[in-house]
Amino acid sequence: MDRTPTLRQVAAEAGVAVSTASRALSRPGRVSEATTSRVVEAAERLGYPVGGAVRLLREGMTGTVALVVPDIANPYFFGIIRGIQARLRDGGYVHVLVDSEESVDAEERALRRLRSRVDGVVLAAPRLEAQRLEVWSRSVPLVTINRQVGGAYVLVDTPGGAVQALDHLVSLGHRRIAYAGGPRSSWSDRRRRSALRQAVRRAGVDVVWLGPYAPRREAGPAAADAALSAGVTAVIAFNDLLAFGVLDRLAARRVAVPERMSVVGCDDIFGADLVRPALTTVAVPLERAGHHGADLLLASLEGRTVDPVLLPTHLVVRESSGRARA
Repeated sequence: MDRTPTLRQVAAEAGVAVSTASRALSRPGRVSEATTSRVVEAAERLGYPVGGAVRLLREGMTGTVALVVPDIANPYFFGIIRGIQARLRDGGYVHVLVDSEESVDAEERALRRLRSRVDGVVLAAPRLEAQRLEVWSRSVPLVTINRQVGGAYVLVDTPGGAVQALDHLVSLGHRRIAYAGGPRSSWSDRRRRSALRQAVRRAGVDVVWLGPYAPRREAGPAAADAALSAGVTAVIAFNDLLAFGVLDRLAARRVAVPERMSVVGCDDIFGADLVRPALTTVAVPLERAGHHGADLLLASLEGRTVDPVLLPTHLVVRESSGRARA
């Protein structure tokens, strides 16, 4: 009965120490090119599995993928980064992280500089126009998260989550509700507005459209003031950070939540259950989104056909939403 060859046998076949053979097969940059080639050839003769890093080196690839995010300080992207990192590590890749700082120009500059230095790019919530993204997808292997480009993308159903939030508030008796939107360049925000417009007609309630706002806590006070001026009883915020800022301002103005104003966020980031009152929000599978994004890119690099991925969301009801005041 045949047995799988051992690393010791590979080392003996190549005429090197076991430790050298291990480095050559797992971290080929740590030993000379000649030694690596000798060890790899010995492994292939014996049928010993060659690792991803060696495969990439032999195929002339960098083993590096770029991940571009709009705001590295936004906790929303932490889970995506973890998911991508874990999947790339399993595939023998590393990633470089780029913060475009919510700038369309910075996003395009990053793509221009990185395309010849990495094997592919994952764009999380890109701000570039659709036409430019299509151009870049033909120039470099590209996967988008929360943006529909070509056939390699991951979408998170936040529009469906926004409708869940609206239905929840309607069930609590709210009839005039504000939506505090995100950046003007946000494709996800446009999808949510479209979904909410359809849901509003079905529910027979009024929605006040506020924004655009930066998806940051500092923008929340302005959104809260606008909501109070509009005479609404509830606010659906573009993301949790914006909702945190809304809660801050309502507390400063001594507006009781949820007795006088209900607040709902989106993303269920770390801290959503720690603010007071704890935030009702749409939970998003961020790590799964990152994992799928990396998986699609690796499949594309290997020449495999890929299909888009759509991930569901769900509403987490906490203390910041309650019955509308009489």
